[in-house]
Amino acid sequence: MKKNGHKLFTLVALLGTAAGVIHIANRFIDATSQLKDMLEQPHSKTYDWRFGKIHYTKQGHGSPLLLVHDMMPGASGYEWSSVEKQLATEHTVYTLDLLGCGRSEKPDITYTNFVYAQLLCDFAKNVIQQETDVIASGFSGSFVIMAYRNNSDYFRKIMLVNPPSLSSLKQAPCEDNKLFKRLIEFPVFGTLIYHIACSRETISSFFMEQLFYNPFHVTDILVDTYYESAHKGGSNAKYLYSSYIGKYLNISINNAVESSDACIYIVSGEKEASASLIAEEYQKLNSSIETAVIPETRHLPHLEDPEHFLEQVSIFL
Repeated sequence: MKKNGHKLFTLVALLGTAAGVIHIANRFIDATSQLKDMLEQPHSKTYDWRFGKIHYTKQGHGSPLLLVHDMMPGASGYEWSSVEKQLATEHTVYTLDLLGCGRSEKPDITYTNFVYAQLLCDFAKNVIQQETDVIASGFSGSFVIMAYRNNSDYFRKIMLVNPPSLSSLKQAPCEDNKLFKRLIEFPVFGTLIYHIACSRETISSFFMEQLFYNPFHVTDILVDTYYESAHKGGSNAKYLYSSYIGKYLNISINNAVESSDACIYIVSGEKEASASLIAEEYQKLNSSIETAVIPETRHLPHLEDPEHFLEQVSIFL
């Protein structure tokens, strides 16, 4: 009994030491990831929303245009940095960091499509205060579609840049997804998992292999900015990631797409996997949806080839 008790004490001591070391490592990553201050912006504004402060910028004059970034780790309004100034020559451009992203607050909640759809409706109502056009990147296209269904008075034309497949959005969280979500949300060890998944090397590889067609277009500034954004707010940054990986952001938007009377325009990167099939999915539900393809780009054509992307925006708007 004494030997077993001694072994148990030793094991507990080792686990405690390991947790302490990992905690220090986590704090070190949180601190060093912010040293370059890549996200600092002039004329930043804050919208006090019910779940936390939302960072956004406003620039230009003309009809309102809301830019909504994708949901990948490290995503923020910076995603529109290559096109927003040009867009601001003809529009009043609102670029926000969604809740849990970039410079906005990152509360310890379960993030869902409903949360973001409501955020967009409230932002349009309380900040823009008039009907606005919207350009949404990647997964966030599903938020805009649902926001329009909830209140079409706030939104006009909708451009979706490489939106998610309709079939993938139907996938509800399974037990494995729920388990992984809880694992990431554990103190210390869960934070370590998040830091590994969102390391600078991982983000760099993600850009080169999945987000850009030409890996030579991936700059250190781009990677550093996403890396900083992924860790801003300390360990709370992991809660959106856990909800995303756990598929809690998923919701079927088929009915919303089919019944929508909004002018919807899908822009795809030519080299994006299944881009043409995804666009066809949407058009089968709503034949009024128009599509366009930007050559030699992948998931983020507005960052990889802003000139041709802006041409498509000028056609649409």
